[in-house]
Amino acid sequence: MHARTILTALVLMLFATGCATWDGLSSRQKSAAVGAGVGGVAGAVVTDGSVLGTVGGAAIGGVIGDQVGKGR
Repeated sequence: MHARTILTALVLMLFATGCATWDGLSSRQKSAAVGAGVGGVAGAVVTDGSVLGTVGGAAIGGVIGDQVGKGR
Protein backbone atom coordinates (compact mmCIF):
# COMPACT_ATOMS: atom_id res chain seq x y z
CA MET A 1 0.00 0.00 0.00
CA HIS A 2 1.45 3.32 -1.05
CA ALA A 3 0.70 6.43 0.92
CA ARG A 4 0.98 8.49 -2.25
CA THR A 5 -1.79 6.46 -3.92
CA ILE A 6 -4.11 6.86 -0.97
CA LEU A 7 -3.41 10.57 -0.77
CA THR A 8 -4.08 11.00 -4.50
CA ALA A 9 -7.37 9.12 -4.24
CA LEU A 10 -8.48 11.20 -1.27
CA VAL A 11 -7.58 14.47 -3.00
CA LEU A 12 -9.48 13.46 -6.13
CA MET A 13 -12.47 12.49 -4.04
CA LEU A 14 -12.33 15.85 -2.25
CA PHE A 15 -12.21 17.74 -5.56
CA ALA A 16 -15.09 15.73 -6.96
CA THR A 17 -17.31 16.44 -3.98
CA GLY A 18 -16.46 20.12 -4.13
CA CYS A 19 -17.82 20.38 -7.67
CA ALA A 20 -21.30 19.18 -6.87
CA THR A 21 -24.06 20.33 -4.60
CA TRP A 22 -26.13 17.89 -2.62
CA ASP A 23 -29.27 20.04 -2.67
CA GLY A 24 -30.72 18.66 -5.90
CA LEU A 25 -29.83 15.01 -5.29
CA SER A 26 -32.17 12.37 -3.96
CA SER A 27 -31.19 10.13 -1.08
CA ARG A 28 -30.53 7.31 -3.53
CA GLN A 29 -28.21 9.46 -5.64
CA LYS A 30 -26.33 10.64 -2.57
CA SER A 31 -25.85 7.05 -1.42
CA ALA A 32 -24.57 6.04 -4.86
CA ALA A 33 -22.07 8.91 -4.93
CA VAL A 34 -20.74 8.14 -1.46
CA GLY A 35 -20.56 4.44 -2.30
CA ALA A 36 -18.60 5.16 -5.47
CA GLY A 37 -16.13 7.35 -3.58
CA VAL A 38 -15.59 4.83 -0.80
CA GLY A 39 -15.40 1.96 -3.28
CA GLY A 40 -12.83 3.79 -5.40
CA VAL A 41 -10.59 4.46 -2.44
CA ALA A 42 -10.98 0.89 -1.19
CA GLY A 43 -10.23 -0.49 -4.66
CA ALA A 44 -7.11 1.64 -4.91
CA VAL A 45 -5.89 0.51 -1.50
CA VAL A 46 -6.57 -3.18 -2.09
CA THR A 47 -4.92 -3.25 -5.54
CA ASP A 48 -1.98 -0.97 -4.66
CA GLY A 49 -3.20 1.85 -6.89
CA SER A 50 -4.23 -0.15 -9.94
CA VAL A 51 -6.47 1.89 -12.24
CA LEU A 52 -8.65 -1.12 -12.93
CA GLY A 53 -9.00 -1.81 -9.21
CA THR A 54 -9.89 1.81 -8.49
CA VAL A 55 -12.49 2.04 -11.25
CA GLY A 56 -13.89 -1.39 -10.40
CA GLY A 57 -14.15 -0.47 -6.74
CA ALA A 58 -15.93 2.77 -7.62
CA ALA A 59 -18.39 0.94 -9.86
CA ILE A 60 -19.15 -1.74 -7.29
CA GLY A 61 -19.40 0.84 -4.51
CA GLY A 62 -21.76 2.95 -6.59
CA VAL A 63 -24.07 0.02 -7.23
CA ILE A 64 -24.07 -0.98 -3.56
CA GLY A 65 -24.72 2.64 -2.50
CA ASP A 66 -27.58 2.87 -5.00
CA GLN A 67 -29.20 -0.25 -3.60
CA VAL A 68 -28.76 0.92 -0.01
CA GLY A 69 -30.28 4.31 -0.89
CA LYS A 70 -33.29 2.66 -2.55
CA GLY A 71 -34.72 1.68 0.82
CA ARG A 72 -34.57 5.20 2.26
